[in-house]
Amino acid sequence: MSQTIKRAYKYRFYPTTEQAALLHRTFGCVRYVWNKALAERTRRYKDEGKNTTYVDTAKWLTAWKQDEESEFLREVSNVPLQQTLRAQQVAFNNFFAKRAKYPQFKSRKKSRKSATFANNAFSFRDGQLKLAKTTEPLPIRWHRPLPEGAEPSTVTVSQDAAGRWFVSLLVEETITPLPDTGAVVGIDAGLDHLVTLSTGEKVANPRHERDDRRKLAKAQKALARKAKGSNNRAKARQRVARIHARIADRRRDHLHKVTTRLVRENQALAIEDLTVRNMLKNHSLARAISDAAWSELRSMLEYKTGWYGRELLLVDRWFPSSKLCSTTGCSHVNEKMPLNVRSWTCPSCGTHHDRDVNAATNILAAGLAER
Repeated sequence: MSQTIKRAYKYRFYPTTEQAALLHRTFGCVRYVWNKALAERTRRYKDEGKNTTYVDTAKWLTAWKQDEESEFLREVSNVPLQQTLRAQQVAFNNFFAKRAKYPQFKSRKKSRKSATFANNAFSFRDGQLKLAKTTEPLPIRWHRPLPEGAEPSTVTVSQDAAGRWFVSLLVEETITPLPDTGAVVGIDAGLDHLVTLSTGEKVANPRHERDDRRKLAKAQKALARKAKGSNNRAKARQRVARIHARIADRRRDHLHKVTTRLVRENQALAIEDLTVRNMLKNHSLARAISDAAWSELRSMLEYKTGWYGRELLLVDRWFPSSKLCSTTGCSHVNEKMPLNVRSWTCPSCGTHHDRDVNAATNILAAGLAER
């Protein structure tokens, strides 16, 4: 059965000098409004014991725009400023529901530069996107088409640390489930191989960060030598950011290709419910685990299986998938299984196992048992 979802399509664009200047001012105003509202919210609660709502902050924004000290807020569209107040309200709702930490102030150098425009602050006609207070459409590189007849509800413009400009269009899209394949697969995430399947297939781990490690170290060393606050330091920081962006882009592209193929070919997929955050505390493996991006892999599998009518089966993180013999009728469990042991022979039934294939087979069996 088809379902309608909200999906963001992200594109790169190359703004004119006028557009870049306006967007930089908008980013600065968004950050200013966020920080000013957060400071006032915090002060109001500490001094007066009062909670604050979005309506309160919207009234503050109106007053700030009339104040001589912050009248520069009138130079940009009011909509992104309202949107950042709405985002702050969501952040506080998550904090009070104990789903997140207390909202933090935004830094000029470290925080993400972005601004969100609702549909009353942009026009989208004939494949051209024009933002409020701009005279020309954004020069977007449409590397893939939007769904036919799609009308963006919000548009988010951002600039990453490498200086690249992106625009993300949120649209409603109808997705039809893929045909039922009847196939099921167990997936074991690893470091030697990105994933090993219960079918015996092993998908290589490209190790993108390791490939660029020497180049990254050289750029970071050059950055450390630059005087703080200098233009040369800013340029060196951007060179480091470009290397990080290249690593992240290649990693994400590979993960998309792997997860899309797995979802297309299999009706049910079983994976371990790993706590990657805790695993990163192992400093000898943290860098390799981060490079493998297991959390991103799982996230992609979750939303893609939801979109295309597939089933994602989560197996308990404490399940001894590597230690348990996967041979039918044998339930032997080894007491220890060091990471350097890549294959082993079951002392009960004599079956020789590849460690990762055995784990994937056990994960599949455990996942199907919990359906």
